[in-house]
Amino acid sequence: MSVSVQEVMGSAATTSVQYSFPVNQWYVAALAWELKEKPVGRTLLNKPVVLFRTADGKPAALENRCCHRALPLSDGTVEDGGIRCGYHGLLFNDAGKCIEIPGQDKIPSKAKVPAYHVTERDQIVWIWFGDDEHPEPLCEPPAYNVHSSGKYLFDGDVYHYDAPYQLIHDNLMDLSHLGYVHLRTIGGNASIHMTAKMTVESENDVVRVIRHMPASVPPPTYTAAYPFKDKVDRWQEIEFHVSHLRIWTGAMDAGEDSLSNPERGGFHMRGFHGVTPESDTTSHYFWTIATNPKSDPEVVKQKVVEQTKMTFDEDKVVIESQYKNMCRFGALPMIDIHVDTGANRARRIVEQLRTVKL
Repeated sequence: MSVSVQEVMGSAATTSVQYSFPVNQWYVAALAWELKEKPVGRTLLNKPVVLFRTADGKPAALENRCCHRALPLSDGTVEDGGIRCGYHGLLFNDAGKCIEIPGQDKIPSKAKVPAYHVTERDQIVWIWFGDDEHPEPLCEPPAYNVHSSGKYLFDGDVYHYDAPYQLIHDNLMDLSHLGYVHLRTIGGNASIHMTAKMTVESENDVVRVIRHMPASVPPPTYTAAYPFKDKVDRWQEIEFHVSHLRIWTGAMDAGEDSLSNPERGGFHMRGFHGVTPESDTTSHYFWTIATNPKSDPEVVKQKVVEQTKMTFDEDKVVIESQYKNMCRFGALPMIDIHVDTGANRARRIVEQLRTVKL
C-alpha cells in the first residue's frame, strides 16, 4: 500500500508516508446479501481478502492465503467453526487462528493468517484499512439509514471496473453527462443538464454538489415509475465521502413544493455508491438504489432497479473506454470546464488523505 516516504524540511523535520489510497478509513467490502454459504474472494486496496460469515451470522475477513501451502482460502468452504482450506483442510476461525489440522493434534503457533476488522451496518459490509499506527478502527463505519428506515424499497449489485476508482468518482460527481450518456433512461434534455444551476460546498472531507432543473420534461425512467402530470422540478444532490457517495435524485410536479424542502414529495431515487479500489488500475463498485413507489411497490422498484442498472452499464462502457484512451495517449494535459468543480474538489481531498504524517 505504501508508495514512498517523504521528508519535509522546515523549522523541524517532519516525516510523512504517502499511500496509494487514503488509509484510516472504512471501505465497502461487500453488500450484505453477497455473503451467504460460500466464501467471497476479493482484492481490496491491493490486499487479497476472503470474506465469509461466522456461525452466528457476523461477517469476517481474513488474508486470502492459507499459511500452509498458499491456496486462496476463498477456494475452501465455510463451516460453523470458520473457513476450511480446500487443499489440506486446515480450519481457521474469524480471528485468523488455525483451530484444526486434520490428522494432527498439535497446531503450530505460527498457523494463523492476518484478520481484518469488518462490520455490517445497514446491509453494507465495511472493512477497516488503517496505517501502521492505527490498525484498530478509529470510529464506527458510516450509517446509511435509507436501507433501514422503512421509507424506501431498494436493491443493488456490484461491478468490477477495469479503470482506476477516481474515474468513477469523477463520473458520479458530474451528472451533466446524463443528457448524453443516458438518453434511454435518466437523461432528459442535454442542454438543461449542462446549464443547470449548480452549488458546490465543502466541509472537512465531504463535498456536496446540488443541481436544480425546474420545469423539465421528465426522462423515461421517471415516467415509467411515477404518474407525473406534465413538466417537473428536478433535483440532483450528490454527497462525496472518501469511500462512498450518496446521491439523491428525483422530481416532483412543477410548482408542487420548494426544491429546498428536505421533506419534499414526488419521485425519489436514493443511490448508494461504494467505490473501493481493487488495485491502482481496477476497482469495485458497490451500488444500491432506493425508491418510494406510489403504487405497485414491487413492480415499480424492479423497474427502477433495472433502469438504474442500464445507466450503470452505460457508465461502465464510457469509463473503461476513457481509461483505455488515457493509457493509449499517456500523460497529456486535459482541460477543465464548469461541471468539473465538484470532482476536482474530491480529488484534492483524496490526494491530501493519501499522505499520513508520522
